[in-house]
Amino acid sequence: MSKVHFKNLSANALQLVVNQLLGLVIFYVLSTGLSKDAFGQLNLALAILLSAFNILSCGMDQLIVKKIAADEDKQSALSLYIIHTTITGLWFYGLLLIGFLLFPNVSAVYHILLLIGMGKLMIYFSTPYKQAANGLEMFKLLAWLSVISNIVRSFCLVLFLLLHKLDLPIIISIFIAGDVLEFTIGLALFKRSAQIPITIKWDKAKYLKLIREALPQMGVVLITSSLARFDWIFIGFMLSAIKLAEYSFAYKLFEIAMLPLLAIAPLLIPRFTKMFKHGEINTDGLNFLIRIEVAVAALTVLLLNIYWAPIIDWFTHGKYGAVNVNTIFILSLCLPLLYMENFLWTIFFAQGRLKMILHAFMVTLAVNVAGDIILIPIYKNEGAAVAFLLACIAQILFYLNKNTLPELKKTWQPLIICTVCALGSGFGTKALLGDNWSVIPVSALFYVLLLIITKQIKRNDRTRVKLIFN
Repeated sequence: MSKVHFKNLSANALQLVVNQLLGLVIFYVLSTGLSKDAFGQLNLALAILLSAFNILSCGMDQLIVKKIAADEDKQSALSLYIIHTTITGLWFYGLLLIGFLLFPNVSAVYHILLLIGMGKLMIYFSTPYKQAANGLEMFKLLAWLSVISNIVRSFCLVLFLLLHKLDLPIIISIFIAGDVLEFTIGLALFKRSAQIPITIKWDKAKYLKLIREALPQMGVVLITSSLARFDWIFIGFMLSAIKLAEYSFAYKLFEIAMLPLLAIAPLLIPRFTKMFKHGEINTDGLNFLIRIEVAVAALTVLLLNIYWAPIIDWFTHGKYGAVNVNTIFILSLCLPLLYMENFLWTIFFAQGRLKMILHAFMVTLAVNVAGDIILIPIYKNEGAAVAFLLACIAQILFYLNKNTLPELKKTWQPLIICTVCALGSGFGTKALLGDNWSVIPVSALFYVLLLIITKQIKRNDRTRVKLIFN
């Protein structure tokens, strides 16, 4: 690995870790410092804004990265994307303002949406500079552009928490300040470090061409944005802000548990692409990789559930532990499925089967939305978790059915075996030791023994792992 690639990887990994840690601090302060009702209202507003601004990007963000990386008139591409984010962002926020002026007696969530939206608009305006830094492979710059807001938020939130002056208006002000600073400081850093001058030049023909090029991605963006927070929004409107607070807490911890996947996923795309491009498909290596991935994922399932209630209730003063036992258990079962989804998606992406991937997302969205509509009114938060689990299973089945490599037809077997081993070791150890703290290391040891017995861990695996890292 060259020094340049090592620096890029290090900067990207550091940014990921720092953002996750700061995000965890922010999430902890908000979940413990606010009432469940206020925390739920804040999360509902954030979920709506996240989905809206993702959709407004129209899939151009990845296209801009590709164009700048390929040196396709970088200055024009950046200029057009700045114009796009400015027009669509102001249009969206203008609609929010008009809605408030026409209906001033709106709910508290709408007021939060309007205020938080000012900050998120600044984050949206900073998107072109982040994508340009990504395309230029200036990952150190990208890291700074990505962490400014979280640094400001976490510092201010902890400070006001220690001063016992934390309330919803203060939190909203901190969010807005952090987002505005990320835009202004990020813009200054980009101007100083990047090699692209920022000039705004409207070109209707080029903009329409850019829109046409982004059309295939728009469908994927629409679906993924809907999948990302549809359950949150549906719970917030169908049930209550309190139920959303409970579900969003469990879902956030579930997302943090996916950190190993977030670290692995970007590394697979270039390797798989080269493998399929040259026709040198190492199916034995692919089978080994997915076996190790789902073993790690199943271990996460075990650790996430084994002592959830007492640990989380201790940290959150009894708010989110016991009430989320069933929800986090169901969500955690999705972890091995998500590792396999990413593995199969990367293979199909490397093969250029983008239309099939779009169909897979459409199936997943249909199952998830239908599941939410049917199950949430009946089973509440647990229903949302089951709907997400069913959507993950549907996508796995679709991918396996479309797989054209016979050697990978049995990749589902480690998924089932590792998950069963994790569940067996967890339930078995709890039954033997009860509520003893030793249940955590004992269950992990029991899990490893079951993997050895079922041959999911083999004698030469250590050597093969060393070869991968070397």
